[in-house]
Amino acid sequence: MKTGKRILLLVLAVTLLALPSCRQANSQTSKQIEINDPQQWTRDIDLPLPLSDRAEQILVRKAYVVSYNADTRQPNWVAWRLTREHADGPVQRPMTAWHDDKEVPEPRAYYHDYKNSCWDRGHMCPAGDNKWDSVAMYESFLMTNACPQNKKFNSGVWNQIEMDCREWAKRYGEIFIVCGPIFLNQAHDTIGEHDIPVPEAFFKVVVCLDPANTWGKGYICRNNEGTKKRDIYTNSIGEVERVTGMKFFPNLDAERAEKIRQ
Repeated sequence: MKTGKRILLLVLAVTLLALPSCRQANSQTSKQIEINDPQQWTRDIDLPLPLSDRAEQILVRKAYVVSYNADTRQPNWVAWRLTREHADGPVQRPMTAWHDDKEVPEPRAYYHDYKNSCWDRGHMCPAGDNKWDSVAMYESFLMTNACPQNKKFNSGVWNQIEMDCREWAKRYGEIFIVCGPIFLNQAHDTIGEHDIPVPEAFFKVVVCLDPANTWGKGYICRNNEGTKKRDIYTNSIGEVERVTGMKFFPNLDAERAEKIRQ
């Protein structure tokens, strides 16, 4: 790893915001969540380990799972499974679909918090991964699946990674994705009536567990226009875990865990 890149990761690791202790009672264990509906698409997701250093409320959707943080009014992480069959579909992205999530306590993020700001409502689990089902598409526009993102970053670097993920799903048949915001230990820009903090960066980890093609990729991207090489780093999943303080895919056997974290 180049010296400059290692220094940046070390800086991110030591300056991460220490959020308050978990206040929600319904955090899950690291094991796969129990879902009554056998058709629930989220049933096979290996969730990150529970977070003890920040608020966490687990929300289960048809296509993804959210670790929601009531202090930031944003997700800690969003996890989902993307298959070849679900990498495309007939359901169209609605023109006006963003809506607040009544499953989380007030104050929470609302559509109008982003109005007249210079920040996009940036999807974590993208609408493009949910064209296979109208409910999945609608739920992708819940405000608990959004973070303030630089407009050029959202339509540029972040969008390119999303498209790469869909291509990998088509090529390998199935991948698993976890992404979310990174808050540094500093004063944050805020938007809206409810003072939604703007993340300084975002992470995304992607794994393929095909026995013949087991691999993992990690990304840390600055929340800016993304025009410079140092604004996006492809990392090992182990590096992303160190920077974010999260443990991804904790239930993998030792051999596959070593492969994806290299």
